[in-house]
Amino acid sequence: MTQSERFGIIERMLLSRRGVSFVEIQQRLEVSRATLHRDLRDLRERMHVPIICDRDTGFYRIDTSVERYELPGVWFSAGEIHALLSMQQLLAAFDAGSLLAEHVGPLRQRLLGMLESATDSADEIARRIRILSAAARHYAPQHFQHIAAALMERRRLSIQYVARSKGDTSQREISPQRLTHYRDNWYLDAWCHLRDELRSFAVDAIKTVKTLDVAAREIPEAELDAALGAGYGIFAGAQVQWATLIFTTERARWVAAEHWYPEQQGSFLDDGSYQLRLPYSNDPELIMDILKYGPDCEVVGPAGLRAKVVGLLKAAMGRYGDE
Repeated sequence: MTQSERFGIIERMLLSRRGVSFVEIQQRLEVSRATLHRDLRDLRERMHVPIICDRDTGFYRIDTSVERYELPGVWFSAGEIHALLSMQQLLAAFDAGSLLAEHVGPLRQRLLGMLESATDSADEIARRIRILSAAARHYAPQHFQHIAAALMERRRLSIQYVARSKGDTSQREISPQRLTHYRDNWYLDAWCHLRDELRSFAVDAIKTVKTLDVAAREIPEAELDAALGAGYGIFAGAQVQWATLIFTTERARWVAAEHWYPEQQGSFLDDGSYQLRLPYSNDPELIMDILKYGPDCEVVGPAGLRAKVVGLLKAAMGRYGDE
């Protein structure tokens, strides 16, 4: 943890309570007494933060009678910076003529103020720190409004849906359950009355939407999670298998630091390679992530998953002929 991050934590602790003991701050930061003494001194002397210690209780607090100061935005943690800049970019997508524009404007200004520091403007921080969206697909905004309204009003929808695998178009009646933003795209979890099961629909693949005057079927959250969240990726299912992947020594430490799935199991092997085991139901997303590692990833099992990956790699090689 950097000193800047510690400064931010100390400030938030002191602002959230009337007083905090030295020991509490030390335990939260997991630093020595000498380090915390230096941090408190630097906050007072260099950053002019009005920290005082109550003589009666021995607790530290911020003197609220002193004119308000501002801590630099660069003191935000990596997660906080990502959240603030992501929200700023999402809100920037609203054009001046949209229904929410007048409400979004003040919120954007508030976010900009939070990013400002004494030495850097929010524009400068945003210029130096980039949040990139990869493979975001366009969807009709009016469809999203109908979907969200039906979701909250618990109404069924009639949709025309294009399956990406074959390009087939079908008419569906669905009971929307929840919206999910995943890998820069929106998906609708819904009960499909045509297939009589839970499905995840890509919002950008929905071509027409009509709200029906029929109550949506309610699916318990536990059932939703069991059917759609039991395996790797968003297109999960109830039938779970475990994939075993081996990564070369060149990629081992990279993959060991990656979070693929909450229940993943990973370990280094004697030769320095890395074994990763994780549950999955539907395999398209898992295969996509396996293939991006090319020769640095081997599927050990199950046999069906290995055969699919081998077939795809052979087909890819076939496109290059004798080269």
